[in-house]
Amino acid sequence: MRRWRGLDDLPGGWGRCVATIGVFDGVHLGHQELIHRAVTLAEERDVQSVLVTFDPHPSEVVRPGSHPAQLTTLRRKAELVEGMGIDVFCVLPFTLELSKMPPDEFVHEILVEKLHVSAVVVGENFRFGHRAAGSVATLTQLGHRFGFVVEDAKLVTVPNHKAGEEITFSSTYIRACINAGDVTAAEAALGRPHRLEGIVVRGDRRGHELGFPTANLSTPRYAAIPADGVYAARFSLLNAPDRAPLATAVSVGTNPTFSGRERRVEAFVLDVDEDFYGQRVGIDFVAKLRDMEKFASSAALVEEMHRDVRRTRDLLS
Repeated sequence: MRRWRGLDDLPGGWGRCVATIGVFDGVHLGHQELIHRAVTLAEERDVQSVLVTFDPHPSEVVRPGSHPAQLTTLRRKAELVEGMGIDVFCVLPFTLELSKMPPDEFVHEILVEKLHVSAVVVGENFRFGHRAAGSVATLTQLGHRFGFVVEDAKLVTVPNHKAGEEITFSSTYIRACINAGDVTAAEAALGRPHRLEGIVVRGDRRGHELGFPTANLSTPRYAAIPADGVYAARFSLLNAPDRAPLATAVSVGTNPTFSGRERRVEAFVLDVDEDFYGQRVGIDFVAKLRDMEKFASSAALVEEMHRDVRRTRDLLS
């Protein structure tokens, strides 16, 4: 898969393509429907498939300070869509200038003049152009004018039997699940466990003193971190992709037993005596074990940590 940042240096002889457009944060099941359809349509037409996304998140440019929690880093997003068969991962730098581009100008300058689209695949709620003035209907009309077809995909929904209604899988819904600590529901919408990436940094070594040395994760600024609590997860060394993921019990929170104030993500990797300092890692959250608690003593905390490890082992075995 080729990776482009911007459209100023397209390769010579670039032909037509099928494009799908969006932020694609999380690359959840709804996004996957769009991507699979774009790849299939490109194969049928014998052209390249292009996924067009944006960086930074448009919300942060249009309304500074409103950047939503990020489900996937740009690197992770590229890895996921490459696995789905996309030929070109194209990142458009999102600027104020781009945000003010009218829908017809966006289509003409980017989709027609630059990418030479023969088809565009988007979700039924797709909006684009200045003040999100463009809709699927707008895009379809412009397609008639400029000679490309538009396919819109239905949103992916599942019944919510408790509430007697349907749940629509969206990045917003998944962020809400993660914020509530419901990593199981997040996994159902993502089609895989939610992953938190970061660099292992030095901690205060309190876990080591208690017999549970942890890898302390420094996460990206906008990372979607689950609610405070203890989780069963899998720990992957991202610079060693051939190494199997490791079972881990993860603590998210301020460590109230020791009156901590800084919110941390600390992973105790089971059955491995290894220093992961400086490594880039991914933590895939499988299940929440319990809420964060303040214990009366270190001994009581250690006893509960042993139970966390046993439950983690059982869940991941």
